[in-house]
Amino acid sequence: MGQQTVEEYVKGWRPRQRRMTEYSTGQHVDSSINAHIIPRLGSRKLNSVTPLVIERFLDSLEVDGVGRGNQVNIFRALKAILRDAYDKGAMADDPVKGVQEPEYVREKVVIPSLAYVAKALTVADEDLALEIVMMAGCGLRNGEARAVNINNVVAEDVYRVHEQIHSNTHKPAKLKHRKSGEFREVPLPRSVREAMARYEEKHGTTKDGYLLRGPSGYYTEAMERRRVHRLFKDAPAVDGLGMYGFRHYFASNALGNGIPITDVAEWMGHKSIEETFRTYRHLMPGNITKAARILDVGLWGTD
Repeated sequence: MGQQTVEEYVKGWRPRQRRMTEYSTGQHVDSSINAHIIPRLGSRKLNSVTPLVIERFLDSLEVDGVGRGNQVNIFRALKAILRDAYDKGAMADDPVKGVQEPEYVREKVVIPSLAYVAKALTVADEDLALEIVMMAGCGLRNGEARAVNINNVVAEDVYRVHEQIHSNTHKPAKLKHRKSGEFREVPLPRSVREAMARYEEKHGTTKDGYLLRGPSGYYTEAMERRRVHRLFKDAPAVDGLGMYGFRHYFASNALGNGIPITDVAEWMGHKSIEETFRTYRHLMPGNITKAARILDVGLWGTD
């Protein structure tokens, strides 16, 4: 087995990973394999792969400008492949022993001001404006906002999120961190509901209720990207602000107005509340001194 190349082993390993779904983990792993692992290590025999080889592989990713977040995903995929080969006896020693995972430094959260959000809505074209409204008003991710659907309004003030327009397939797919068929429900502000109604009145919907659409039938990431480029050209934003900043605005608005972080985490679809806390802790109102005063009133009735 050790005489097999990495590419040969991967071809047998990948079909055995039955828990990897088409739209989530599987696509990330396939991308890591086809774009990085096979081109850089595919011809190397398994029994020649050592921790030093892996270190040089990671160095090459860094030199080529591969983002740290992507480096982490690539390393984890390679580690799973090589550990599987090691467990089956292809190598005498663990090929990833002592190799540290690339450190992913979370990018600074840049939140637009209310004034900028309002300006963006006047500058953006109608499709992008509706996407911004869904992100800033309901906390949706980009792909979820691209899938905005009039049928998802399940109550006057509730919007049900159950799919996204996937960045790679350009078709509806399950939500991030969710199994197929699962959903979450988020607050639907009146202003957002009215924006959806105005868009529907002017443009109608598809037969399935989608508001945004494109030549292929769905509003894709490429269509979004072109519009975002024009938006930031016509309405320059603060350094570091991207489209995801409008989703950050939702969190800022909610937490700044005293809505519990547990609710915000649920509405934003985070995998755990720790993710919400790490990202938005600085937005939570109050401090230890203020908390001490509040607790004192509850204990002794004094201010």
